Amino acid sequence: MRFSAFILSFLTLTLTLLVNSQEVAINTTTCLVKEKPVKKQKKYRLPKIDLSHWKVTIPTGKPDEVTPPEIKEYATIEKLKPFMYTDSTDGSIVFHAIPNKTTANTKYSRTELREQMEPGSNHVNWTFAEGGALSGTMRMDAVSKAADGKYHKVIIMQIHGRLTNEQRDLIGQKDNNAPPILKIYWDNGKIRVKTKVLKVKGLSGDALLHESVWGDDEGRNFEEKVNFDKFKLEVKVTDGKMVVSLNKNEYFVYDDINIKKWGIFENYFKAGNYLQTRDDGAFAKVKIYQLNVSH
Repeated sequence: MRFSAFILSFLTLTLTLLVNSQEVAINTTTCLVKEKPVKKQKKYRLPKIDLSHWKVTIPTGKPDEVTPPEIKEYATIEKLKPFMYTDSTDGSIVFHAIPNKTTANTKYSRTELREQMEPGSNHVNWTFAEGGALSGTMRMDAVSKAADGKYHKVIIMQIHGRLTNEQRDLIGQKDNNAPPILKIYWDNGKIRVKTKVLKVKGLSGDALLHESVWGDDEGRNFEEKVNFDKFKLEVKVTDGKMVVSLNKNEYFVYDDINIKKWGIFENYFKAGNYLQTRDDGAFAKVKIYQLNVSH
């Protein structure tokens, strides 16, 4: 009996140890289980661009335009959606252009903003004597290539001239159009700047109002190649002087006789996507992250 009792006690102790060891193993395993990480929600960024003093032209219709205050609701305007829309992944406004409808006095299409100092009106503009500054953070998102393998050129910023009604009538012109004193291109990955120069240097007075007396300079490229990276452009105008800078690192200064005589014109800023080709299937998408104007 004693031996049987001993065997029973031994079996009971062994069983108890086995059960306890399994519980420890289970508890240990439970402690080692890692919780699944909670997926972070995607951040949606909205552009911080004040459109209250800009109208937009798109390559549809005659072409078509949307002016302030309606332009501030661009994301809900059906005709704008293919050409001007938000990319919420990076907080930009995308300006998409294709060869389609052209504006007066041009042969190319655009999805481009035009400054309106008085919202809804083209008749209030500024002179170099009054001055102005435009800064924009931009990026070429996508652009087609020409037959020679080079990317198509796109004008991304401008200072455009404008005749007053009195000047228009004085020279017998049918509209208020004047040449652009400044055109800034995205040109095969580089930023290229072109301005107007007088064909005859001695001209003055009302003779300066005729578009035919102004020609293009040879143009200048900034050294830095921006390719498809983000970059910042700044344009500052004062009486008789214009300064264009890229990424606060390179500067072009224009203060010659041509700029001084340009003071006869009124002006307005432009920014966006003015595609410089009519090739079938061509396109360009320009992103603007920041756009500020001051006078």
